Amino acid sequence: MTASEKPTFRKSPPELIARFADVAGRHPEGRQRKMFGYPALFVRGNYAAGLYEDHWVVRLAPDDLELALSLPGGSPFSPMPGRGMKGWASLPDDVVADDARLDAWIDRALDFAASLPPKGA
Repeated sequence: MTASEKPTFRKSPPELIARFADVAGRHPEGRQRKMFGYPALFVRGNYAAGLYEDHWVVRLAPDDLELALSLPGGSPFSPMPGRGMKGWASLPDDVVADDARLDAWIDRALDFAASLPPKGA
């Protein structure tokens, strides 16, 4: 891959970053840190949810993933075209805008991350 072929990554919009911080504060079981420059929540060292460009992404158990992908506007998370991440979904904007619905999806992501073997520091 040449320098001109490298993908470019956009920063998340400031209002989405602020929203993430507000929502993350309601989920103290998740540890906030950055992943690839984007805010994220981790449990036991496992990435559970975070931002990527203008998308809110969650890592989910298979049944929850199927449900998230069935939502109008829900989609598989693909950080680069053709590079979908297994077990991840991008949440629709209407879910991200609704505290109760978003919290429910964050809870599912945190529960799933907590069920995985812990990762080292």
